[in-house]
Amino acid sequence: MSADNKLEPSKPKINRRQFLGILWGASLLAVTGEALGMLAKYIQPINAGGFGGLVRAGKVDDFQPGSVTHIQSGRFFLVRLDDKSFLALWQKCTHLGCSVPWVEAENQFHCPCHGSLYNQVGEVQGGPAPRPFDLFPVTIQNGEVFVDTGKPITRTKFEPSQTTKA
Repeated sequence: MSADNKLEPSKPKINRRQFLGILWGASLLAVTGEALGMLAKYIQPINAGGFGGLVRAGKVDDFQPGSVTHIQSGRFFLVRLDDKSFLALWQKCTHLGCSVPWVEAENQFHCPCHGSLYNQVGEVQGGPAPRPFDLFPVTIQNGEVFVDTGKPITRTKFEPSQTTKA
């Protein structure tokens, strides 16, 4: 046997320090990627048919003339007036922002915080509220009622032009 054919132990391509450095860098990259993914998910608006986006309220025929229906996912009341038109009233009191329920027995909205009263079209009937309820735009497509809760409309009084005909 010649000296040239001697088996020499092969040298590792990377040493232990380099391997741990690569492992540390890959771990840091993975954690940073996960954090950025969570941040992107957190700041992305949630518009799955709830408040802040387009809400499907139901079929036109589901709402009787003269009715007031609370659409909880959209935080509004859908009012079907006697002329069969629609009005979407934000449930937020214009005084301090309390959530205002509809009291069917008295045919008006009662703010539980400071006693503001509103009629069926959202006009102030009493209490400290400075103006009527804000509105949301209503659209009717293929017999379905949709309300855009991302675009509240501030108003000073009720006008028939604020309603949407079915």
